[in-house]
Amino acid sequence: MKNQDELFKVLREVEKNPKISQRKLAENVNFSLGKINYCLNALKNKGLVKMKNFKNNKKKIGYAYILTTKGLAKKTNMAINFLKRKMKEYDEIKKEIKNG
Repeated sequence: MKNQDELFKVLREVEKNPKISQRKLAENVNFSLGKINYCLNALKNKGLVKMKNFKNNKKKIGYAYILTTKGLAKKTNMAINFLKRKMKEYDEIKKEIKNG
């Protein structure tokens, strides 16, 4: 993924709802279905997400997307970095207003 914020969004959505469909996940993070499929496979290859098959009532095969320990650690680290960036932005804006 090009952007750490995009990766964070995907990891966050997967953690909230492991049985989310790719279509719904794509909608929630504002990606195309093809992009979300590509991203999930990349996350799987990096060891951040595991995919498990399950069958629902309609006899169709679906997947559960589960964050691995490595995926949880990455998401936590990204959340901390996100908050640090936002606090820095806040402090800079506050300083501009004070000096403005």
